[in-house]
Amino acid sequence: MTKKLVIVSAVMLLAIISWYFFVFETTQAPEKLILYGNVDVRQVDLGFRVPGQVSYLKYEEGDLVSAGDLMATLDKQPYLDEIRQSFARLESAKASLNNSQRILKRRQELITDGSISKEDLDNALTSQETTSAQVNEAKASFAIAKTNLSFTELYAPSDGIILTRIREVGTVVNPVDPVYTLSLTTPIWIRAFCTERELGLIYPGMEADIFTDTPGSKIYKGKVGFISPVAEFTPKTVETTELRTDLVYRLRIYSDNPDRNLRQGMPVTVQLRLHQP
Repeated sequence: MTKKLVIVSAVMLLAIISWYFFVFETTQAPEKLILYGNVDVRQVDLGFRVPGQVSYLKYEEGDLVSAGDLMATLDKQPYLDEIRQSFARLESAKASLNNSQRILKRRQELITDGSISKEDLDNALTSQETTSAQVNEAKASFAIAKTNLSFTELYAPSDGIILTRIREVGTVVNPVDPVYTLSLTTPIWIRAFCTERELGLIYPGMEADIFTDTPGSKIYKGKVGFISPVAEFTPKTVETTELRTDLVYRLRIYSDNPDRNLRQGMPVTVQLRLHQP
């Protein structure tokens, strides 16, 4: 009887211990949160701000460019002619202003002894004011001409890769016509999604590890940036363990890309460490 009691007690004790560890393990908060997403496609169409004929294109599709690199130019001759024309108008306006100022000075000297009428003085003053305004207008036209000349050169706004070379040398373009399509390489944005239950575990600045599907690829570091305040339906390009009809929240994770292996549109896995120091 005693032996049976010992066996029953041992079995019950084992069951209690098993139950305790089961409850303990299953109620512990997870250490990691796995999300799925893609590298955001970020590109910009580049063109000139003035019309003209393309005279130079430096890059081909697939070339790397750095911010500030000269990419293309227009024929400068029409804009150089415009500068010379506006400069000549400015010089002419300055000469007219000098002459009107001399006439006004003489009228002011003669008005004291009554040699001229008050009307003559008023006319001289009006002429001086008119030519002064013409000088200011000519200065503005000259400045616009110089600015338009600078717009005949197209520079890269940021680091990137040429996706498309849309025009060729000799093409006449308008300001709305793109010449290149540039894929931006920095910074890299990861677009991922989380459920409402996971939303409370995520905060801006949270560190993230980013994995690609390439075997043996490195782990990229990133941080959570933008968290959408608006729920949306899960896009078809994202796979989660939940139903696609569930509402999710969009995240943006910022990451560096030192080896340029994070390419736009690439599917990635994002791992968030929930217990960060």
